[in-house]
Amino acid sequence: MPDNTPITIMIHIESTHAPDARPIEPELVLGDAWDPSAVADLIRSKSSHDESPCFLFLGKTEADLLRSHLGAIFGEENVPCLKDTYYMGLEVIEIACESFLLAGGRKTARTLQDPMSRRPAWRDADSDSLWHLRLH
Repeated sequence: MPDNTPITIMIHIESTHAPDARPIEPELVLGDAWDPSAVADLIRSKSSHDESPCFLFLGKTEADLLRSHLGAIFGEENVPCLKDTYYMGLEVIEIACESFLLAGGRKTARTLQDPMSRRPAWRDADSDSLWHLRLH
């Protein structure tokens, strides 16, 4: 007969990460209309030669302002939501707060390289085995 004694498993989880309770201040406060030049200046101020922000985090008020701005340019029917929208190269992320605007994240610029310069020299001993096709 099988033993039906209950088994107790104890799991101990240690959390070394303490949540950050500091509020994050918006980097830009807009008035009654979307200000493309102010947003461009913000993005430019957070960009360096090889890095730039990749996300534009917007609260409800700023998301509505951006929707109105894009709707005036492309037509209201073409901007029903901001999901999968990019603005000035940044992915727009709506967050659940009343008013907020922050450019964040990090994308690095890839340097363009000539594909010919990355190929090994003809019959280079170190990489020759990478280029052999062996059929058995």
